[in-house]
Amino acid sequence: MKNAKLFERASSVLPGGVNSPVRAFKSVGGVPVFIEKADGCILTDSEGNEYIDYIGSWGPMILGHCHPKVVEALQNAVRKGTSFGTPSENEVLLAEEIVQRVDSVEMVRFVNSGTEATMSAVRLARAATKRDLIIKFAGGYHGHADSFLISAGSGAASLGIPDSPGVPTGAVKDTRIVPYNDLEKVELVFKEQDGNIAGVIVEPIAGNMGVVPPKPGFLMGLRNLCDQYGALLIFDEVMTGFRVARGGAQELYSINPDLTTFGKIIGGGLPVGAYGGSSELMSLIAPAGKVYQAGTLSGNPLAMTAGLVTLQQLSRETYAFLEKQSANLQEKLENTAMKSNVSIEIQRVGSMLTIFFTDHEINNIDDASKTNHKAFAGFFHSMLENGIHLPPSGYEAWFLSAAHNDDIIDKTVKCAANAFSFIERDHF
Repeated sequence: MKNAKLFERASSVLPGGVNSPVRAFKSVGGVPVFIEKADGCILTDSEGNEYIDYIGSWGPMILGHCHPKVVEALQNAVRKGTSFGTPSENEVLLAEEIVQRVDSVEMVRFVNSGTEATMSAVRLARAATKRDLIIKFAGGYHGHADSFLISAGSGAASLGIPDSPGVPTGAVKDTRIVPYNDLEKVELVFKEQDGNIAGVIVEPIAGNMGVVPPKPGFLMGLRNLCDQYGALLIFDEVMTGFRVARGGAQELYSINPDLTTFGKIIGGGLPVGAYGGSSELMSLIAPAGKVYQAGTLSGNPLAMTAGLVTLQQLSRETYAFLEKQSANLQEKLENTAMKSNVSIEIQRVGSMLTIFFTDHEINNIDDASKTNHKAFAGFFHSMLENGIHLPPSGYEAWFLSAAHNDDIIDKTVKCAANAFSFIERDHF
């Protein structure tokens, strides 16, 4: 019962016993497991139990945990110092690697989290356009900055809290919310606010209402509207960047945004964020320009090292393997559910996917909220008891890594067959 005891102790010194809301298992019930170590795609908890990991630290561990080359590079780096507060070569090398992979990015600024990246990108968009209004999408999560916590997804949706207390009215008055995948509503806002829209921020593949791909023409429609009305298009690729393709979602869909935010994979598992775009736009950032943004630990040498080595391992062959394994998992889960007379909808792009307990396609947060989350909770706990650790919310994406081999996929599907069999038919 060490997990339960740790959670009890944690609850007396950490809000809700955790340092990020979804970890508390509020959506699925029960006590979270406390992980002591990880290797490849295997997690080991405080009681010695092993689990196949589909969280992947919420996306960064695309190579698997403790990849030998990443570990070796970090061991060498830590001997040289953990933080300098000055420029270092790996900042330049990682920036060059990102610029080389992403056509729309000529310069980047490193920060410490995805939240910092998105709030900084929005500030830059407002400065560049000399406008205030931002369009975001219901259920899209762009971090916990005040202006984004309106109709938020992920942890907020999981807890049933659409807006956060403590966010003043003034902080959100310049944010407009529209449904994801609804281009007509976006156009309506542009027409109503002609000349006032600084930018549109969007997850090109939504991952915080579960995996929700863009409808055909949706992203290009956003690109065209931004061009027509003089606004900037911001792709939040904190999750999808270097996850769904070598150049991120923008490579996959052949859309170039004006600004892009990154995180997760570019830190190789260490805290990091970044935003980037054309040299013209990024030259507005201090000290080159007047748009102020700074960070004591930005460009941390350990994060730069882990991110650089991770990106260097991500070849086109790696992405082909991830696509093959992810497609295999999807197909086998769908066939297993069908044999069990369980209705599911699996939505997947590359190596990120979500199982929705429904018989309808999911196009936005309203669709996702109407799926059977009680059934997901039962499925989650059955899988956990059989050694499969899924994200503890039906609003989250699963992540595969290069360590998810055929045996791992087959074991996952076998456990899913047992889990499906325990779900009561009246849930559907």
